[in-house]
Amino acid sequence: MNSKILIIYENSILYEILTEIEEFLNFQILNANKTNISKLKFNINDNYLFVSSKKSDEVVNCIIIDSKPIKIKKFVEFININFLKNKYANQSEIKIGKYKLNMNSREISNEHKKLSLTEREAEVILYIKSKKNVTIQELQNVVWSYVSDLETHTVETHIYRLRKKMNDIFKDENFIISEKNGYSIN
Repeated sequence: MNSKILIIYENSILYEILTEIEEFLNFQILNANKTNISKLKFNINDNYLFVSSKKSDEVVNCIIIDSKPIKIKKFVEFININFLKNKYANQSEIKIGKYKLNMNSREISNEHKKLSLTEREAEVILYIKSKKNVTIQELQNVVWSYVSDLETHTVETHIYRLRKKMNDIFKDENFIISEKNGYSIN
């Protein structure tokens, strides 16, 4: 996230008020309406929020301010809290192949379905994703904190269950691939 951008949508009075105190704010302010919304220039990777007094289908990531009057100090605090929430929400989602893994909710999803994961399953997926080929011993050491000479089938059992869950929900038999030297994610 490079910048924090507050886009005031269809509320010129609020825009005027905030531009008067802009030097004291830690975010950029843009004005938008139905005619100029498509011409706004900001990076999709920026941390942005829309503020409007009514719900609109044209905008996403929008905060509705419908109660008046509102104290400006409380409003700015509210905006900063929402910027912070956006930052962590965007950082928590990790792309893994054709899936997205949300670390806050521990859900893996594609465009249509979601699957809840245990904390250990999420850790296994992240560790396998971080390397090209992960051995059983590495997973034992890193994810389970086992010593490498311990004879156990914990890793294989977890991988089997995780593969089964992925296949049951997403019909994906090749999410975790067994290779000659260990596991990888497709």
